[in-house]
Formats: sequence, C-alpha cells, structure tokens
Amino acid sequence: MNSLKVFGNNIYKKENILVTLIFFLSLLSRSIMAFFFSDRSLENEWLILVQNLYFHNTLSLINFDDLFLPNLWMPPIYAYYIYLHTFFFGIEGKLVNSVIVTQIFLSSFTAVLFLKILGIMFERKIAFYGALIFCLFPLIVYSSSQISSVSIYLFLFTLFILMVIKVLNQNKINEIILGIISGLLVLTSRDFILIFVVSMLFLLFFKFLRLKSFIIISLVFLLTLSPYIIRNYNSFDKLIIHSGLGYNLWKAYNPLSKVEAHQNSNPKAITGAYTDESELLQSKLEKIEKNIYFRINEDKVYLNQAKNYIVGDPLKYFKLYVNRLVSFYFIDFNSTQKNYYNFFHIGPNLIVSFLSIFGLIFYNKKNYKLNYFALIMILLVLVYASFAILPRYKLYVLPMQIIFSLHFVNFIYGKLIKKN
Repeated sequence: MNSLKVFGNNIYKKENILVTLIFFLSLLSRSIMAFFFSDRSLENEWLILVQNLYFHNTLSLINFDDLFLPNLWMPPIYAYYIYLHTFFFGIEGKLVNSVIVTQIFLSSFTAVLFLKILGIMFERKIAFYGALIFCLFPLIVYSSSQISSVSIYLFLFTLFILMVIKVLNQNKINEIILGIISGLLVLTSRDFILIFVVSMLFLLFFKFLRLKSFIIISLVFLLTLSPYIIRNYNSFDKLIIHSGLGYNLWKAYNPLSKVEAHQNSNPKAITGAYTDESELLQSKLEKIEKNIYFRINEDKVYLNQAKNYIVGDPLKYFKLYVNRLVSFYFIDFNSTQKNYYNFFHIGPNLIVSFLSIFGLIFYNKKNYKLNYFALIMILLVLVYASFAILPRYKLYVLPMQIIFSLHFVNFIYGKLIKKN
C-alpha cells in the first residue's frame, strides 16, 4: 500500500506524465463522444457561410441575386476554419468529420493549457484533479463534437488566460503572440473585446504590465483585426468589426422572449419570414432596401424595436434579465433544449456552480490572480445575461467556475480535514 502511495506521489511530481495523461484522456473521451453524438453535417448559418466561401469566394450570409452581402453578423474565424478543411476534403463527404477530428485535438490541447494554468495557482496534485475535471466535464467533451466555434474559442481563451496569469506571476511573456491571440479571439467572439480591455486595464492599474508592453500588445491586436476592418470599410464606408447588436437585443427583449430568447432568425432575409407580434416591425423590415447596407439598416430597425419594448415595460425585462443571470450561472429551469435536463449535463453544472459561489466568498482577496478571475467571470455573467442564453454559452465561464470550486474544496480540506 505504501509503495502505491509513493508511486502516486512520484507521478504528481513529473509534469510530463500529468500532461500526457490529461491529453490522452481528453482525446479518448472526446473521440468516444464524437463517435456517438457528433454532428454529421453543416447546417444553418455555418452551411451558408462555407458554401458561399467555397463556391463564390466571399464570406456572405445572404445574397440578393448576384449581390452577396459581406458578412457582419457571424464572427468570421470559425467559417474560415471550416473552409480551410475544404482544401483537403472538399465541401461534401468527409468535411464535417475532418472538422470534428481537428476540434477534438484542439479541445485536448485546451485541457493541457488549463493544467498549466492550475499548475501556477495550486500544488501539482490539486492542479491535476482540476484539469481532470475540465478534461472529462460532459459539456466540454460534448462541445468538441459539435459544429460550433466554442472549441476554437476555448482553446484561444485558455491560451490568453495562461499568458495573463504568467504576467500576474511576473513571468516574461511574448507581447506579439498575446496581441495576435487577442485579435483572433475578437474575430471568434465579439464579446471578447470587453475581456481584452478589462484585462489590459487590470494589468496596467496594478502595474503588472509596462506601458511599452501594453502599446505593443494593443498595436499587434489592431494589426490582427486590420484585414477584416479594412474589408468592412471598403464595403460599408465605415469602421466596423461586427454587427447584429440590435437583432440580438430584440431576440432577448421582446414580448415572446424567455431566458433562451426568441429564436426565430432569418439568415437569408426571405420576405415574410420574420415573426413578431408587431405588424409595424414586419412592415419596417420588409421595406428595407436590398442593397449592400441591408444588414446594417435591418439591425437598426431591430435595435429601435428592442429599445421600445424595454422602455415600454422596464420592470418586466429587468425581471427577465435577473432570471437570465441565475439561469446562466446555474441552470435554466425552463429550457426547451433537447436533453438539457440529462443528469450528465445538469449534475456537474450545478455542483461546479454552487461550489464556485463559495469559492468566490472565501478566496483570499489579496490574491491578484483570483481577483482577475473573479472580475472576468462576473463580467461574462453580466454581459451574457443581457442576451439569449443557450447551453453552450456556459462554457465561457466554466473554466473560472472550476478554478473557484477547486479553491473552495482546497480551502475546506486545509481548514477542516487536513487540520484534524
């Protein structure tokens, strides 16, 4: 028995062994999940975007005859990620399978990066257990088998967090790589720009980042975004990265909205396909001129309608926001999503959510790394609760929830169990 204990302790001391274990466990769990539950085809917006890239060499979500409108609604990175696979596998046949396979590898590397983050914050044994939770967490495992940008986002976000934590740990980092990663993250999820700004301000305010490093990171960040910004400027005569705020606000705040929001999107802009209780809104949408500015003007109509709803009944929509806040952090008690209430989904989510609350309460407020995680997690919860809540969005805060859960368990172990 003692020899087994010594053997186990020796394993925890060898980082390469832990990295290998986490990587291959991630690879195995995700491969098994994909075999049974992976997406088999491209659908909806991703199908349209990739088909237009493949057949018409343009990133466009809608077209009016020969006029293909440059896409502003969907962040572009994932569409290009899928499109890259078409060079090797074409538009049909093995395309989706090849995308899922590369996502499985990306997701497995993400688990290793998360182990690296935990290794900076906890002793190696705790770090391994935390990475094991991340590696086998059902929602994370499942996400890698779906046609969704979340696997790329989690990989890049975890890499970004690792570099920020190294700065907080006063380790040297590569400013150019951090700037590139930050730019790619904005092109993967528009909301990341808030995280980037808050992160840089946090590092500057507490003097973990020199002004010179901040300028380099910011310049590289802008350079990474510049091809897409220039493309949009040439198309629309204005500096813009993404559009769709109005539409997303309308989905979240209209009389038909619930926590999941009103999901009747109309990506092809088919006349008469819009639904809302307001005939006036339908009339305004159908009168929008079908030119290059169609999406921008359409978004303005949705934005004005959403504002009217919120101003007309602020208490109703404030209650809806609070409901979303709770649903996002914990679980949605009124979800219509298929298999949402499967135990392997809600069980781990509830456990981690509740433990992380206690972790937030009891963590050492003088710990800059945990202060940073708390700030980012609270920011994400407040922002995502403002819009539609879908199960996959929980993945954006799960890494932080796991970290605070680990901290609380470690705190209890040190205070009660180990002491006795």
